[in-house]
Amino acid sequence: MAMGRICLVVLLALALCLNVSLASKKMKICDKGWECKGAYCCNQTISEIFTVDNFEELFSKRNTPVAHAVGFWDYYSFINAAAQFEGIGFGTTGGQVMQQKELAAFLGNVAAETSCGYNVATGGPTAWGLCYKEEMSPDQLYCDQNLLYPCAPGASYHGRGALPIYWNFNYGPIGEALKLDLLTSPDMVSNNATIGFLTAMWRWMNPIKPKQPSAHDVFVGNWKPTKNDTESYRLPGFGMVINVLNGGLECGKGDIDAMNNRISHYLYFLDLLGVGREQAGDNLDCGQQVPLNPISTSTTSR
Repeated sequence: MAMGRICLVVLLALALCLNVSLASKKMKICDKGWECKGAYCCNQTISEIFTVDNFEELFSKRNTPVAHAVGFWDYYSFINAAAQFEGIGFGTTGGQVMQQKELAAFLGNVAAETSCGYNVATGGPTAWGLCYKEEMSPDQLYCDQNLLYPCAPGASYHGRGALPIYWNFNYGPIGEALKLDLLTSPDMVSNNATIGFLTAMWRWMNPIKPKQPSAHDVFVGNWKPTKNDTESYRLPGFGMVINVLNGGLECGKGDIDAMNNRISHYLYFLDLLGVGREQAGDNLDCGQQVPLNPISTSTTSR
């Protein structure tokens, strides 16, 4: 009987220790008001480390008369969109340097995909990001025969947004995730700058396919390459971010301009944000990487 009481006391003590241990591992939740609520919000919010002046410097030519989205993109639309993702780590992971680096990486990809700059353009090619809000004069509707996400009559699913999305099978699930009917009204992405940024952030924070990493997870160090990844030269770094976002078109092709353009924007933005390109890290390119999602002959995954 005495032995039973001793065992019970020991078990209770172990349970108490376990509960204390689990409680200590619970992440603290911080509430920064409308912009950020969650464990990652205990770090600085994006608006605290990235100001309207920073935005204007990074995208200084977007409202030049020759641009194709004059008056559309603005800092406040970006911050309003970011507020939906900061609580899960977008721009709020790690210390200030990592936060700024992620913003430079995300916005560098945005700028590369929406630029109308060229080598002799005023300010150079890296000054013309957010020149576009959608694909100009698309030559197809990007409508795939998809039973789960059927095309709306007359709708075109051409590239739209800060990280352009294509095809009905992408507009559908992204719209569901954001609680927006993008399948019926894909124009929302190019008619509302906040939505244009939201779809881009969703792409950044989510993998294209299950069991693959997101661009965010690769960049902040949450992703660990498998043996197959290592054998395919897919290693942590900005190059793998390119692979996640657009590897089928830009990776495994050697030293090509499209890939180098993304890298140039990333390095330039690191400099503008005061971090410096020396903090860019290793494995910046994906020229030798096997594409994570090779493109098919008829459609792309973007």
